[in-house]
Amino acid sequence: MKPIDLNEMGAIGAIAQEAEGKWGMVIDQDLCTGCQACVAACSMENNIAFVGEEDASYGRSLQWIRIERFWEGEYPEVKMTPFQPMLCQHCHNAPCEPVCPVFAAVHSPAEDLNLQVYNRCVGTRYCANNCPYQVRVFNWRDYERPEPLNNQFNPDVTVRRRGIMEKCTFCLQRIHRAEDLAKAEGREVRDGEFTTACAQACPADAIIFGRLDDPESRVNQLSKPDRGYQMLEELGTVPRITYFKEG
Repeated sequence: MKPIDLNEMGAIGAIAQEAEGKWGMVIDQDLCTGCQACVAACSMENNIAFVGEEDASYGRSLQWIRIERFWEGEYPEVKMTPFQPMLCQHCHNAPCEPVCPVFAAVHSPAEDLNLQVYNRCVGTRYCANNCPYQVRVFNWRDYERPEPLNNQFNPDVTVRRRGIMEKCTFCLQRIHRAEDLAKAEGREVRDGEFTTACAQACPADAIIFGRLDDPESRVNQLSKPDRGYQMLEELGTVPRITYFKEG
């Protein structure tokens, strides 16, 4: 198969040709308070539009990360289990990739990330149908941003057109900004040098992001198989996100 030219990626304005590191995330559900600061930060960082009440009522919300709530027991003895932030799991064996007819859902071997090439996508939504985590969203319209919301655009991230699939990118623009800086200084990216928007905004420090291929990194130490679990790991998708939960 012909290697993917990362310059075609519409997710950011410019992407480095050489990449390093396999990135992953750890989410501690016992620390998560469900405040949704991560959801707001993700929307601001990645130019995600506010769809409005009408489209939201049809289930057409544009969110790359959502907070899931689960309930246990029967009324009136009902309690809520810990919150669960759900975003693209960046599977090593991603089921969304082989079903895309235009190769818009692709895998980056160097970084081990699941990428979305926006200028290839034709909106078949096959990838969303084949995703067991339901973390891909369809952009139904070219949403307008009234004044002064147009000033919030992140210049490092493209504004997607209608009719395409969107998803979490692990803040790819931040990854490559840190990689470019490290390359210019003749070193590797240091652990904790940067993080994703959701992890940065989390007031409880429930989201930890870093390099899985660095044995000394915090995310590598926390993502050991005996310390947490991965969502639907029985499917063999090999997610890059590890969850913690007591009990």
